Amino acid sequence: MISPGRLSDLFVEMADTLVEEFDLLDFLHNVAVNAAEVTSRSTVGLVMADHRQVLQPMAASSENARLLELFQVQHAEGPCLDCFRSGAEIADIDLAATQERWPVFAPRAMSMGFRTAHCFPMRLRSQVIGALNVFRDGPDFLDDEERRAVRALTDVATIGLMQERAVRRAQEVTEQLQFALNSRVVIEQAKGAVARSMDADVETAFVTLRGYARRHQLRLTELARRVVEDRDVLAEVIREG
Repeated sequence: MISPGRLSDLFVEMADTLVEEFDLLDFLHNVAVNAAEVTSRSTVGLVMADHRQVLQPMAASSENARLLELFQVQHAEGPCLDCFRSGAEIADIDLAATQERWPVFAPRAMSMGFRTAHCFPMRLRSQVIGALNVFRDGPDFLDDEERRAVRALTDVATIGLMQERAVRRAQEVTEQLQFALNSRVVIEQAKGAVARSMDADVETAFVTLRGYARRHQLRLTELARRVVEDRDVLAEVIREG
């Protein structure tokens, strides 16, 4: 468990990103990374419902977590889906013991090196907008302090997103989330282009993209589009990376 001072810093960082015209994808990535940090040795994935109430993988603290969340959604099976549907936390998941419950997901998660999981709903009262999953490669579960910390991060993120929705018209919110879903495709393309050019993995490529965007005060989505469309921009990102 991280220090109380560092935990306070994470909440301040999250609050700082909840400003007008905030970048939804960058905010959700921060939530996933911060949740992974407060639960050391963990990997975190986050899914959210689109305007049709269909879950979509939106952020992850690692590439493995992103792929596993995508696998859950594609196969309509796994703890995040159950957590979203029920609106209830699913604690102390021993993946080896859940193969009857999730016969497709559990073996896949274990083949990727994960042994336990814990799923938190992104819920405000009766409304559930997504779920956050914490995976571990060891046999241990989250302790009480880690659970409280992740629960608090998830609640703050949910309240922030719901507040953002409350100050906009319903159509604007739908368009924003749909834009984020479409932007995710462009970001994946940019990650691939940077990874190939750097001869690096996609996680390193994403860190490079995100760092460049922040240094130059660019929205991550806009930078990704430029990288995909303009080789000169790609080369500049590589040079600075």
